[in-house]
Amino acid sequence: MTQPTIIRRADDRPLLLDLFSCAGGAAMGYLRAGFRVHGCDIADRPNYPFPYHRGDALAYLAHLITTGEIERYAFVHASPPCQAKCSLTIGTNQSKGWGGTHEDLVAPTRALLDQTGLPYVIEQPNGRAEIRKDLWLCGEMYGLGVIRHRNFELGGWTAPQPEHLRHRGRVRGYRHGEYHDGPYVAPYGNGGGKPSVPELQEAMGITWTNVREELTEAIPPAYSEYIGRAFRVSRAALEVAA
Repeated sequence: MTQPTIIRRADDRPLLLDLFSCAGGAAMGYLRAGFRVHGCDIADRPNYPFPYHRGDALAYLAHLITTGEIERYAFVHASPPCQAKCSLTIGTNQSKGWGGTHEDLVAPTRALLDQTGLPYVIEQPNGRAEIRKDLWLCGEMYGLGVIRHRNFELGGWTAPQPEHLRHRGRVRGYRHGEYHDGPYVAPYGNGGGKPSVPELQEAMGITWTNVREELTEAIPPAYSEYIGRAFRVSRAALEVAA
């Protein structure tokens, strides 16, 4: 399935492939950094604001490599499912005897990305996912209403690590039966004093979807805008050096 984009600008901006795209949190940041974006997600994502292919992301990437269509792209972002190794779910799964039902897709994603020969990013939350933590971002770096720590493996390029600013307080909500107030909201789950959808939208900087599941899975566009701008600066520097 290909979804018409709501942003119709024909120009020479580099084209980026957004794998496991969800509702487009990362994609919107890359747009703001000067990219055109195509997405791919296995679920129906009518709120995704750019053209996208509905299907298995790894199968689609393999198809692009085999056909040579991958050569249209300048950069790839991938956010493979993280439930198997996410620090928010590991303890709960183990305590309840769960586990082993979520497939870890990081390694096969990296293997295919390396085949493309393109620079790339693999994004994962804090936890046990086996990625290099080349870059580590936090909502406080961008004045957001979420902390949402995220790790990024950078394939074929590097980016400066921003300073991790001191958090201004606690995440609002219940923890171990006690309510805490604070300047941040928890962008996951439903209970325990979790924020409303409008609060999530404001805290994350995401306005084009009001689906809670999409908001809780997204990364803030501010993160990928930083990454996209850093990548373009790095490419420009290489061109000058050449």
